[in-house]
Amino acid sequence: MTTFRLTCSSFLVFASLVTASLARADEPKAPATCESLKDLALENVTITSAESVSAGSKFFWKGLFIGLPFFHQPASCRIAGSIHPTTDSDIRFELWMPVADAWNKKFQGLGNGGLAGSIDTLSLNAALQGGYAAVSTDTGHEASDLVGTWALGHPEKLTDYGYRAIHETTLAAKALIAAFYGEKPAYNYFGSCSNGGREALVEAQRYPEDYDGILVGAPAFDGTNNVRVTTWIQNQLLSDPANYLASYKLPAINDAAINACDANDGVKDGLIDDPRTCRFDHAILQCKAGDDATSPSCLTEPQLKSLRAIYEGPGGAIGDSVNHGFEFGGERSWARWITGPAPRQSIGYIFANEFHRYLIYSDPTWTFDRYDFAKDSAAAMEHMAPFYNATDPDLTPFINRGGKIIFYHGWDDYALQPRNTIDYFNRVKEKLGAEKAEQSTRLYMVPGMEHCFAGPGPNIFGQLPPGGSDASHNISKTLEEWVEKGKAPKEIIATKYDETFRPLIAPEKAKALRTRPLCPYPQVAKWNGTGNTDEASSFTCATP
Repeated sequence: MTTFRLTCSSFLVFASLVTASLARADEPKAPATCESLKDLALENVTITSAESVSAGSKFFWKGLFIGLPFFHQPASCRIAGSIHPTTDSDIRFELWMPVADAWNKKFQGLGNGGLAGSIDTLSLNAALQGGYAAVSTDTGHEASDLVGTWALGHPEKLTDYGYRAIHETTLAAKALIAAFYGEKPAYNYFGSCSNGGREALVEAQRYPEDYDGILVGAPAFDGTNNVRVTTWIQNQLLSDPANYLASYKLPAINDAAINACDANDGVKDGLIDDPRTCRFDHAILQCKAGDDATSPSCLTEPQLKSLRAIYEGPGGAIGDSVNHGFEFGGERSWARWITGPAPRQSIGYIFANEFHRYLIYSDPTWTFDRYDFAKDSAAAMEHMAPFYNATDPDLTPFINRGGKIIFYHGWDDYALQPRNTIDYFNRVKEKLGAEKAEQSTRLYMVPGMEHCFAGPGPNIFGQLPPGGSDASHNISKTLEEWVEKGKAPKEIIATKYDETFRPLIAPEKAKALRTRPLCPYPQVAKWNGTGNTDEASSFTCATP
């Protein structure tokens, strides 16, 4: 649900809804010119522009072409259009296609963060550079991904955002690709994180024929759970001024948690590899008599109560959905999302308001003084789950046609609870059976990674550009090798750079500080007892 769209985001055969004109476009007699695609007739689709763009080192971002010396893209055809499956739908999309001799014969679908509302040109740039024909959509509205006002009085836009837009965009993109190249893609992939991870699971569950391989990062798949836990935690922080946990106290909390549990895995490296093994007694942080309550190194009893609330969540479950909290070891990253710079300024608080006002109650006057956990949880399930949740563990139709799916989630995630993804992965295994699940699904838990990327641990492994060109360092390439060559995923090497985005902005200056293998869950990386603990070669994947 990040506002910075590095969707890390995003990828199968036509469904029965495709019309005769779309089917004809799927098998054209000859390749079309880029400009002629503006006149291609597709049901419910309006092509607003079809433009040939020459090769070069210009990076397209926020409506501008920015020259980057290291960035080289092939010549391409760039399509913009709108899809309107209902009278209240305006699903805008962009499809970027490299010229035929630069196309890798693959299609990549891209997802959205938060409440969506814009086209992810950052990921389109990266996909085009890699030779993919790639598509991105705003999911039917234009707005910041922190804003939900577009949903008020527009139930069809909620459906578009929830599940319809990605599918409709996929169908339109495939038709245009087939027309432009004179052939369909050999392989279709979707990859994204956060809300984009939810969109990925929507595709696997609702439209199993759309994609061959799907990469699911830190998914907001259990949307009603995410909303109720986020809202409950915010209510604990704000129900009394004494409860508020100021961000300047987070470093001391993080240090105490790391000191208590860092060595549990046999290596002191500033990370808690699996927070479930941590027995951190945060009561040691309680302020003593005479301490200043504003001290950054201690917590008052109400502040300790709030800290417990963040760690534990509301507890209990609704159906299969457990109300988990957040994990030991990622506390420094809570400042923006959970605690905010001041009361009622965190992103969690903003999302709680937007979801309740516009996606649950359709009441822009809703405020926290009306909050009731049981009532609001039930309302979210009633009004939001049907279009938003992607919790069905039965991936049989997707798997039976050969589909492969890889999940990943950072243990230091501050936005979406990591254990939710583990719970869902286990439910999928139970539904499919151990053998079929092993043949088609993988999960990688990432120590020290925050939401989708960044954090104190090695956190770049191909989920974002760059990730290395080989499958051993690139989870997207790992997925492709599994789909195309039947090579089952094993360990993947993650890298910690001196700055998270330096490899993207100035790759020639990027410095790798640490590497570590990511292991297929439930395996974890174990130090061999010798060798540099900052090098992946010193670790082996093992069952704990």
